[in-house]
Amino acid sequence: MTKNPYVPYPVTIAEITIENEAKDLKTFKLVFDHEPDRAAFSYLPGQFAELSLFGYGEAPVGIASSPTEQEFVMFSVKRAGVVTSELHRSEPGRKMGVRGPLGNPFPWDRMEGCSIVVVGGGFAFTTLRSAITYMLAPDQRSRFKTITVIYGARSPGELMYKPTLKEWEKSPDLDLCVTVDKGEDGWTGREGFVPAVLEQVGPSAENAICLVCGPPIMIKFTMPVLRKLGFAERDIFLSLEMRMKCGIGKCGRCNIGRKYVCIDGPVFSCEELSALPAEF
Repeated sequence: MTKNPYVPYPVTIAEITIENEAKDLKTFKLVFDHEPDRAAFSYLPGQFAELSLFGYGEAPVGIASSPTEQEFVMFSVKRAGVVTSELHRSEPGRKMGVRGPLGNPFPWDRMEGCSIVVVGGGFAFTTLRSAITYMLAPDQRSRFKTITVIYGARSPGELMYKPTLKEWEKSPDLDLCVTVDKGEDGWTGREGFVPAVLEQVGPSAENAICLVCGPPIMIKFTMPVLRKLGFAERDIFLSLEMRMKCGIGKCGRCNIGRKYVCIDGPVFSCEELSALPAEF
């Protein structure tokens, strides 16, 4: 991170991908304008950054790329407010800023030597995409045992990273289960809500860590399933990218009790969250 935490790194939009049929979710590949900045932007999956558009402001977004993808840094952004709407109007070549990396990553030291279960839903799959790509890298894969991924969306047209999902389906290095709430004509994949599919797949909780990221309703019904499967609270980690603004614990917008999502999170174990007010 730069010495002044408020100053972003200058970057250029290299590539834009429309991720869904609604066209309100796009992935932006950014390249750093200066090589020292690229080297200084050292992160691990689970962290986030502030994306800034000059004259419009900035917005916190989870990092979707993996540190093993060194040529670029990637963010998948849902169109919502002023900054994200302007970003969606951008074209490759536009200059912008990236401030970070910010927050804490997934517990990679704890995850080493464990089986990993990844449960994701909707456009919150961004940081999980980062984690999966990182674990599948040739120089990282041996650190982990089995990798099970359960990913769901409302419909086939809302599934993200479709070319990547096809690659993962063929990979012997992970077990991928993709589901949609309701299929459409031509859909031959699985149908069902993520919590129900998780119970059907039934991954073992023995020496396993679970990473969960998705809409609140998905998390609410996923947690009882994980407990039923035998996962301890300390072995379930959630990413709570919510209500963040400044990203460095100054504005107080993202506090949960005495914790700040931006600096104490966004990754928390269920054990940590159980000690906090039920505000998340």
